[in-house]
Amino acid sequence: MSSTPLVVAADVKKSFQHMGRTLEVLRGIDLTINEGEMVGIVGQSGAGKSTLLHCIGTLDVVTSGSIQVAGEELTTMSGARLADLRNRTIGFVFQFHHLLPEFNALENVIMPGLIQGRSRRDMEPRAEALLDEVGLKDRMLHRPGELSGGEQQRVALARALVLEPKLILADEPTGNLDSRTSEQIHQLFYSVNESRKTTIVIVTHNAALAAGMARVVTLRDGRVERDEHRSPAGSRDVSAAERAGTGKVDVG
Repeated sequence: MSSTPLVVAADVKKSFQHMGRTLEVLRGIDLTINEGEMVGIVGQSGAGKSTLLHCIGTLDVVTSGSIQVAGEELTTMSGARLADLRNRTIGFVFQFHHLLPEFNALENVIMPGLIQGRSRRDMEPRAEALLDEVGLKDRMLHRPGELSGGEQQRVALARALVLEPKLILADEPTGNLDSRTSEQIHQLFYSVNESRKTTIVIVTHNAALAAGMARVVTLRDGRVERDEHRSPAGSRDVSAAERAGTGKVDVG
């Protein structure tokens, strides 16, 4: 695995104003994620997991501190440059798939390329290959409303990969799925990380998903409480009891 840093967060703080009060969500996060890593971010609700992910993904702006992604400092970029970096470098998978209901699976997957100005002719072969890779070869022309929750999440993962980003950010990607479907999505993330060496950061409450990752970062009250590195072989030894669980327990 590469030891080249892809994400470097230094003393990251994020606060919000609410009804005249300042709510401190991130209270000085220091975190480095190297190229090719698969990292789980866990912790109780309100610990700052999603906020940190959104700041790394340029969807939110830090109050203070520094975040670098692929060697570029986010905090000094204009909105247009952030959008360009996001489109070139980062793919997103959310709990709610955010698929466009009027378009079929293939059209949803090629959409990031069309937004970037690429032709449909250029994007379709790549999108078809990805949909085949995630097990949807026979469902490409189905609209989201005709797909199960797990199938929609597979489409979302293919869409996140279509521009070959260096970094995938996933926020509770199995939060609305049953345990069997969650396990299938877990295996897809592992496969993408291993075969493509894509860096993947996943915010999750899912015990089995976190147990399968070689690195797990636990947040507590807006700070890093633990940063655990495990051997990949040992980390994959998820018990049958965990696999049979609901996937909705807090981790950390």
